[in-house]
Amino acid sequence: MNIILMGTGPFAVPSFEAIRTAGHSILVVITRPMPPVKSRGGPPPAPVRDWATDNGLPVWSPPSINDDDSIEKLAQWKADLMVVCDYGQILRPAALATTRWGGINLHGSLLPAYRGAAPVQRALLSGDEVTGVSVIHMTPRLDGGPIVAMAQTTITPTETSGELEERLSAIGVDATLQAIDTIGSNLADHAWGEPIPLIGQPQDPALVSKAPRLSKAEAEIDWSKSAGEIDRLVRGMQPWPVAFTMVGVQPSKPPIRVAIKRVKPDETANVPADQVGRLLATESKHEVAVGCGRGRVVIERLQPAGKKDMDASEFVRGHRLDPGDRFACAAD
Repeated sequence: MNIILMGTGPFAVPSFEAIRTAGHSILVVITRPMPPVKSRGGPPPAPVRDWATDNGLPVWSPPSINDDDSIEKLAQWKADLMVVCDYGQILRPAALATTRWGGINLHGSLLPAYRGAAPVQRALLSGDEVTGVSVIHMTPRLDGGPIVAMAQTTITPTETSGELEERLSAIGVDATLQAIDTIGSNLADHAWGEPIPLIGQPQDPALVSKAPRLSKAEAEIDWSKSAGEIDRLVRGMQPWPVAFTMVGVQPSKPPIRVAIKRVKPDETANVPADQVGRLLATESKHEVAVGCGRGRVVIERLQPAGKKDMDASEFVRGHRLDPGDRFACAAD
């Protein structure tokens, strides 16, 4: 097939590489424009752009894929199909109509659950035990097209969003190749310029849920939540924006913002109400336990603002924290 690839982030790369090695003709790789560099650390990662460049593929980065100039340029390639994943713009009908068979999109959830920008994170935060990937035949509605291929997997108890997303990107390879074959076999005789018939299983609107983009405010730990919920927050907010709390290390100084990297939840622990959000006394001097609304969490790894990642026990010793000291919300 003659294929146009559209993607920006790392989730797309394994499937795009599989399309390349399967022998399809990749006409162009379309990715979002590079944002301005705002720090001395250089430009942000651009996984799809880097992959395309490494493989000698043409790259195009229009500010809008839906403006008139972009539509005209898309039509000139006369592609059979667009394959879209982790791109960042919603394609309008005119853009989808520039190819013979429209477009397919690889999405990191079992649709119609978790439509939107953060499906992997929202599934983990919600405590789902199973998730997966879906490949849809695209419509202008966000993640709303019929499902052409799907694959599922169990979420492991210690997985972060970053780890789960990496696994799902690999699982998505077979689903994407299957969807390409399904579209091609069903629409082989479809004539150019005719309305494109949609292939796949329509989504049940009664089962739709949303997955809005994460915000930094959501990452603040509310210690009145259960130990399990806090554990999911810590795992779900990695690698970004990372769960955090405020720790008052000295009465005369403002609290320190501390990113929490890894915890071990225990919902069976009996924690008095006045110990919620406080450092608990434990039998081991190396254990850093904080009371929750139900149970406790043992903090294993953390990172104070402006400092390196460290064991929680190292932080507590260095700041001379004692049982009863407060791990609090910023508003407390």
